[in-house]
Amino acid sequence: MSEMRRMLSYVRRAVDDYNMIEDGDRIAVGISGGKDSLTLLEVLSEMRIFYPKKYELVAITVDMGFEGSDYSEVREFCNRLGIKYIVEKTDIAKIIFDIRKESNPCSLCAKMRRGSLHTAAVEAGCNKVALGHHFDDAVETFMMNLFFEGRLGCFSPKSYLSNRQLWLIRPMLYATEKDVKYFTSKRSLPIVTSLCPEDHATEREKMKNLLAGLEKEYKGLRHRIFNAMCKGEIDGFKLK
Repeated sequence: MSEMRRMLSYVRRAVDDYNMIEDGDRIAVGISGGKDSLTLLEVLSEMRIFYPKKYELVAITVDMGFEGSDYSEVREFCNRLGIKYIVEKTDIAKIIFDIRKESNPCSLCAKMRRGSLHTAAVEAGCNKVALGHHFDDAVETFMMNLFFEGRLGCFSPKSYLSNRQLWLIRPMLYATEKDVKYFTSKRSLPIVTSLCPEDHATEREKMKNLLAGLEKEYKGLRHRIFNAMCKGEIDGFKLK
């Protein structure tokens, strides 16, 4: 259980540092079926046992509509955790790849998935949405914005969508991808393989590889970038 204690320490610290959870929250956890979102779901489920502020969880998957999608094992996993599971069926894949034939589909896809997730969360009576972004995601997003858009920016640890009356929180902010991989190697998580044809062919994957290469020569680079984001208070990041 050492892997659970480690992840709980990361998640609780982020939740406390950014005041992500309040008494009575009903939190929708966005479940893609990948390692990050399933790790977040299990850790938040475990944290309910001892966290002083009481909260409920709902797991929500946005089904993109790819042929062969199967979330039955995720449903069984949620049943074991005692968490309601919702699969929001959409035609996003058909719209992007068949109708619009997008040459660069990732941005529109992400926007449509977010919209579907937020709608489903509101309909489920949730006031917050928890996303599985981790430490490396934050560093990669910051660097992508710098390289491709020439701006200093990232997603926020905690933000409010006034048009949906929803808070977005990212409780795994302090856990690295290595931590998540270690956790999933020790747990029986029902990881669903992505059916997206663009998987691992994105600008994010290129940035991930670039940073991995630089890290070999400049040890601790990603942590220095993250600390700089906190010192500069980029989009709500704070030095703790």
